[in-house]
Amino acid sequence: METKLDESTEAKIKEAARIVFTQKGYDSAKVRDIAKEAGISVSLLNYYFRSKEKLFLLCMAENLQRLLAGDEPILNDESTTIIEKVQKLVVLHMDMLLENPDFPTFVVNEMLSGSSDLPEIQQRIDMMANSALAKQLIALKNEGKLNMDPMHLVMNVAGMLLFPFLARPRLIKNCGVNDTEFYQMIQERKKMIPLWMAQIISV
Repeated sequence: METKLDESTEAKIKEAARIVFTQKGYDSAKVRDIAKEAGISVSLLNYYFRSKEKLFLLCMAENLQRLLAGDEPILNDESTTIIEKVQKLVVLHMDMLLENPDFPTFVVNEMLSGSSDLPEIQQRIDMMANSALAKQLIALKNEGKLNMDPMHLVMNVAGMLLFPFLARPRLIKNCGVNDTEFYQMIQERKKMIPLWMAQIISV
């Protein structure tokens, strides 16, 4: 007898997957862990999503869409300065990354592999390239107030955001950093990154 797909069950599975992936990481998370968290059988979970990889891909795609929805009004707000935009973007991204600490590793792997499974990544790149922020940076460069390619600033902010989460497993395992200390470190970076960027562009 065919099992009828149910939106509430699908949503329950995705929420359970987010919890398990966040707690255990992609490699350590098992399909049975997700099924147990969702309160369903492994066979039902497999019926909906086929594999752990497909489920993780879907969760990450939805996170990217959340970021896109939050990024666009910040990037295209013509009433705010470059640094004000950076401040808002840093808070938005850091909060999302704290909820999904494995997200950076996944995105980096997707970008290195050249995967086309996540068009949201290209969509975000295109949106950034055509944003009010990009125009502000280009104008600053043309006015002689920025002595570097604006792309360096974008990559610097991305690196400052992503690297602590990429390094998180080693910080915890080798440096004795616990979850509370890591959280506090991220809260400090929310304040420091905009200050560092303001010093770089001197505006």
